[in-house]
Amino acid sequence: MRGTRSVLLTLLPILLSGAAAVRAADYIGAEKCKICHKVEYTSWESLEHAKAFDTLQPAEQAKAECLRCHATAGKAELPGVQCEACHGPGGEYKSMTVMKDRQASLAAGLLLPDEAACKSCHSNAPHDLPEFDYAEAVEIGVHDRKP
Repeated sequence: MRGTRSVLLTLLPILLSGAAAVRAADYIGAEKCKICHKVEYTSWESLEHAKAFDTLQPAEQAKAECLRCHATAGKAELPGVQCEACHGPGGEYKSMTVMKDRQASLAAGLLLPDEAACKSCHSNAPHDLPEFDYAEAVEIGVHDRKP
């Protein structure tokens, strides 16, 4: 019994780190979102959010404090402020069955961005930013929507 307990205590950190890796893998990327959300994707890709990573200097593209806002999930392999930067990792809500049911989507992790989400980058950057007006941003919109 004591040996089993020792093995379990040894494996616990490994198992927990594996769970964190699976959670991080829940990000699917804007290209996958585009399959169902063409209108949103097409309008988004012409906006500054889509190009946020490209505004970084090469040295900045590896800095966590820059990637926090210029790459989705702070990962250079998810460049720019993609869908999931605002709406949360899509791995659990990406299926058509879930996406057609708003409550199921929300329960599966879909986020509806609010002022705090926007200001987490637009007000807390380590560099100068233009004044951010949330009400104006909502009125303008971040991307088009299907009618």
